[in-house]
Amino acid sequence: MDKPSLTILGCHSSIPTDKFHPTAQILEIKGFCFLIDCGEGTQMQLRKANIKFNKIIHIFISHLHGDHYFGLIGLLSTFHLLGREKSIYIYAPKGLKEIINIHFKWSYTKIKYSIFYFELESEKLEKIINNDKIEVFSIPLKHRIYTNGFIFKEKPNERKLNMKEINKISCVKIKDYINLKLGKDLITNEGKIIPNNKLTFDPPKIFSYAFCSDTSYHLPITEHIKYVDLLYHESTFLKIEEERAINTGHSTATHAAIIAKKAKAKKLLLGHYSNRFPNTKDFEKEAKSIFYNVEASEALKKYYL
Repeated sequence: MDKPSLTILGCHSSIPTDKFHPTAQILEIKGFCFLIDCGEGTQMQLRKANIKFNKIIHIFISHLHGDHYFGLIGLLSTFHLLGREKSIYIYAPKGLKEIINIHFKWSYTKIKYSIFYFELESEKLEKIINNDKIEVFSIPLKHRIYTNGFIFKEKPNERKLNMKEINKISCVKIKDYINLKLGKDLITNEGKIIPNNKLTFDPPKIFSYAFCSDTSYHLPITEHIKYVDLLYHESTFLKIEEERAINTGHSTATHAAIIAKKAKAKKLLLGHYSNRFPNTKDFEKEAKSIFYNVEASEALKKYYL
């Protein structure tokens, strides 16, 4: 299976321009293609990134400010026009379902596929997806309106069988293979115990990703995102605009770096830049004084976990 990846479709805040695209990204992990936020112009960015629309099943919306969801109605409409039949699952704050239904009502649109809404209201960590491959959590952020971040975690993989060693043992049963993959020792017909690590290889590493935008500097989130492989944290402003960040419910690059350091994240990806700062490398430079492994995200760039 391919290594998990994150494709940034847009990483700027507020007003879209010909160069700056609002928040949207695609996380591909364990065979899933997750769309996280859907700012204006997302479907055009999806085309530029060569991401097939039909791969998207689950959509996560952090909050109901326009630069995070204004592209969603257009995308859902395009799904309809393309003859989509697969269902869509949308995880978003309460209110988005009403907004979308009003649009479809007054545009006399009857879509051909089903939309299932999971309305988020909790002020605490909440598990919103749990299957045999992955689990997804919503985490409360600190913004001007109700806002969630999201954590995506792979489930542990099965151990890999070392057939060269297993073939040296007679009468290995099907259930033994299953137990070995699950990490159990092998008990032979003679009652001898062979340690699991003698007959299997370690499974591939599991990965985790945390999305935190929009939010003020909020230390409590570090308890939820400990040791993530990749952390996307908003850095709307530079430190020189810290007061504006505080007043608007946003963070600076310095704030993001402190969060990453305290969470012991492996890598920090910055984004949600204000258009006041055209050179995004300034954000990266500021954060690097605190956290070593940091990168300023770029639209249409793919990052591997």
